[in-house]
Amino acid sequence: MSRFGVCCLLLAAAAPAAAQPDELDREPINYRTAKADNVVAALQTRINAGKARLAFADDHGYLPALLKELDVPLSSQVLVFSRTSLQRERITPKTPRAIYFNDDVYVGFCLRGDVLEVSAVDTNLGTAYYTLDQQPDAAPRFTRERDRCLTCHASPATGGMPGHLVRSVFTDRTGLPVLSAGSFRTSHTSPFSERWGGWYVTGTHGRQTHMGNWVVANEAAPRAEGNAGGQNVTELKSRFTVANYLTPHSDIVALLVLEHQIECHNRIARAMIATRQARHYEAMLNKNLGEPADKKWDSATRRIEGAGDQLVEYLLFSGEAKLDGPVAGTSDFAKEFAARGPVDKKGRSLREFDLRTRLFKYPCSYLVYSKAFAALPAGVKERTLRRMHAVLTGQDTSPPFAHLSAADRTAVLEILRDTLPDLPRYWAR
Repeated sequence: MSRFGVCCLLLAAAAPAAAQPDELDREPINYRTAKADNVVAALQTRINAGKARLAFADDHGYLPALLKELDVPLSSQVLVFSRTSLQRERITPKTPRAIYFNDDVYVGFCLRGDVLEVSAVDTNLGTAYYTLDQQPDAAPRFTRERDRCLTCHASPATGGMPGHLVRSVFTDRTGLPVLSAGSFRTSHTSPFSERWGGWYVTGTHGRQTHMGNWVVANEAAPRAEGNAGGQNVTELKSRFTVANYLTPHSDIVALLVLEHQIECHNRIARAMIATRQARHYEAMLNKNLGEPADKKWDSATRRIEGAGDQLVEYLLFSGEAKLDGPVAGTSDFAKEFAARGPVDKKGRSLREFDLRTRLFKYPCSYLVYSKAFAALPAGVKERTLRRMHAVLTGQDTSPPFAHLSAADRTAVLEILRDTLPDLPRYWAR
């Protein structure tokens, strides 16, 4: 269901087993009691110390100030009208929910909503969820949501780890999903035709078709009804009052980036948590069996390697659904996103778009620059970087990477050598 991983927003030898929600509350994760490490927690610390202030606006509450403090661009706004979040009673096709994001955080806003919903990438927890009351306060306080969000966001759909979801559903005129017609979980591997049911989409995409901008009339047979009127939409003012939102857009390029980014964040979180759990299991096994504390067990090693391999495949866009023609948004999102860099000695960046046959010109995720990736535990980070190096230097030509041309591999290798800090020495060869 057009669902975002904020408060209601894979892996054994080759795929470590998914954690169960109760496992998250035990060592070594201790999800509900462990200290959070993310941009929202840092902002709260600054607010408490009087070093940051959130101004309250009559029309959007804390939203404009929060986006500014967290460096979240207004152009990232995307709009979802299916009733699939914490404040579902506020959401309809006439009053969609707005989502804003950058590399580290997602912010959800409902018109006349009681709270802002915030989901932050967290180096200790994987993902941390917060609400912020939409009432003026001299010292606003984020409430960390430790329970209700995990019902959906630490489920089999996220590999049992705290994560995010984007779904596409057939949606009726009240915003309710028509679940009998089916739904789709969305990432960069999803066919274009299955995306954005329950979302507004502004932009052009030629003859490719999607499920966006569609309020289903024939609930018994929505597929037969079709969505001819939802294609290549460039303005939304005829569908709802766009002046109620910070921008009039729900940019198609922002949506494409959001869908890539959410699953990438999930895999980074799973790699972190699976590795910490595997090492904890190993330490307990050694203690109970009287083995040396540094003894390694094959089962733990395989779990860590599997998590790293799953992450590498996604970082290098394995299984990416191809575009059948040019895609263009309606806002400044693509321009602003690409300008964030970094760039290599030749002026190339992993944020450069292709938008003709695939999302990015250079098929490696910009999230390799994220704090969450940098903070991965040593074992899984080393596995990830070593496997990436093998792929990019042509040593690993296995099927998951068959989509990468020799030129792709060389370009990404050179860009990372110039722009990714603290690469192992063997990357220089």
